[in-house]
Amino acid sequence: MKSKKGIVFKGIFFLGIIVGSAALLFLDRPSVQSAALLVVLVWASARFYYFLFYVLEKYVDPSLQYSGLIALMTALARRRRDRT
Repeated sequence: MKSKKGIVFKGIFFLGIIVGSAALLFLDRPSVQSAALLVVLVWASARFYYFLFYVLEKYVDPSLQYSGLIALMTALARRRRDRT
């Protein structure tokens, strides 16, 4: 995707999914524990995303440049196949 407006729309769309899902989960079982677990889930998901798309490329293997999870899995499967 190269359109700046499209990228911004995609980001806002994902934010809407996150907020909507969190709200529905919290409304299903409204408690401090549910709220805390949702906060931890969002935080850990963001850190995992950062790990996959920045840390692996910058600190583990600079050749691991990919555009998404499917591209990463394909690249890793190809590497594994080439080694055997």
